[in-house]
Amino acid sequence: MKKSILITGVAGLLGSRMARWLLINQPEYSIIGIDNLSGGYLENVPERVTFYQADISKDNLTHVFEIYSIEYVYHFAAYAAEGLSPFIRQYNYAINLGATANVINKCIQFDVKRLIFTSSMAVYGIGTPPFDEKDQPSPIDPYGVAKYACEMDIQIAGDQHGLDWCIIRPHNVYGDNQNIWDRYRNVLGIWMFQKLNGQPFTIFGDGQQQRAFSYMDDCLMPLWLAATSEKSSKQIINLGGTTETTILKAANILSEIVGGAEVQLLEARHEVKHAFPTYQKSVDLIDYKDITPLKDGLEKMWQWALKQPKRPRQEWISYELEKGLYQYWK
Repeated sequence: MKKSILITGVAGLLGSRMARWLLINQPEYSIIGIDNLSGGYLENVPERVTFYQADISKDNLTHVFEIYSIEYVYHFAAYAAEGLSPFIRQYNYAINLGATANVINKCIQFDVKRLIFTSSMAVYGIGTPPFDEKDQPSPIDPYGVAKYACEMDIQIAGDQHGLDWCIIRPHNVYGDNQNIWDRYRNVLGIWMFQKLNGQPFTIFGDGQQQRAFSYMDDCLMPLWLAATSEKSSKQIINLGGTTETTILKAANILSEIVGGAEVQLLEARHEVKHAFPTYQKSVDLIDYKDITPLKDGLEKMWQWALKQPKRPRQEWISYELEKGLYQYWK
């Protein structure tokens, strides 16, 4: 039987792009993909991926693991709406923490060679950047709490059941196949949607928040090494851009690319003001190279966005909690 790699969240940005890269660069593997299509799109999934539409937060995955000889699992599936997570707590924990527990169980049961889990910068919370992998996580929102809990559970599975793992903490990844139709996440994609629909770029607060944006193409080889290199076994690794920038500056760069855009400042939200990481560990362990400057990456993504179909915007009709909900989401 041909060796297989399983990717959860295969219809999203990370999953679809990693699947495409693997099919081209690691043809000795068959690629199995799972997605519930709540935030990704079927047309993102490469044709040669064996695709299962399933909700890993509640569906039984046993049959998938029984059919295929799965060596590596990339667990990318998540709902990464960090600012929205305080208002959808139950959903946040089910789709992020509950789903990960299901994946961990199957990796242990079927002796997967390594689980690669994409966590988040959100686990760090408020601290003194650049955030380092040795820093004590202290998340400030339910999304960060869920991701940190997943990290701890994976490490427990490693200690108790011998599961090999690598935890990746990507930051502000962008590129082709990103969901630009979700109003609650992916700020660069939100702006592109707004431009395509004749709306101003919106920014929460004063725009002086600092982030390090990461072009998807630069992360693909490092993600492969996260699965296969002995150096990355049972390691937590920040992955992504090495240069921090303000949200306002990023908006101005994109505005220039798209031919101009009004910038509208909205009510500030509960978030970490300055969030960017150290990166030396990603260089040393998984050969990360920050090749693509933000302007170049945005120009490429904008050309992709211009070719996309006109899709409806994804919005929550109701929230679990409306007390304290920001005016712009009401």
